[in-house]
Amino acid sequence: MTEQYNAAEEYKISAHDEQIIDNTADFASDAPELQAVEVEIEKIADRQRQITAKIQISRSPEIVWKILTDYAALADFIPNLAKSTLLKHPQGGIRLEQVGSQKFLKFNFCARVVLDLQEHFPKEITFEMVEGDLKEFSGSWQLQPCSVANQPGTNLCYSIFVHPKRIMPIGVIENRLSHDLRMNMFAIQQRVEALY
Repeated sequence: MTEQYNAAEEYKISAHDEQIIDNTADFASDAPELQAVEVEIEKIADRQRQITAKIQISRSPEIVWKILTDYAALADFIPNLAKSTLLKHPQGGIRLEQVGSQKFLKFNFCARVVLDLQEHFPKEITFEMVEGDLKEFSGSWQLQPCSVANQPGTNLCYSIFVHPKRIMPIGVIENRLSHDLRMNMFAIQQRVEALY
């Protein structure tokens, strides 16, 4: 039986456990299909990271946009996203609640964020956390048209700024996000190609 942990609660992990997690993430990231995703990590400050993931998708930005903005369906195909629900926005904008779920060794670890989004069709979706289990979280989706095998394609870039609370080990978060972004970008590519 697994225990349920929330990011807002005490969360401790030993250096040995962190190394096991790191090795698992590295091994999974070596899967050939995930190598098509480029991931860059920039250390902004001691506990702040800018993480960027890029992938090329052989469909037009307008088609990729449809998948990204079907917010309620994101949890159906994105790994480790347990919930994605549109909420009522007080000013009539786009507000989204998402819950990510991770398994760290024998623990289930969940983090919740409420994001306000701005859409700039068909080039960019920006988002910023208005409440949640992190100190700061913001980022964007950027869609640039390209050619893939002489067909319309999209260079998709997902960039996030993350600043976790002190109880969350930054090394674990950095490695897990890096691994998960590869899986998520690949899942989006697969979803686009399956539906279109």
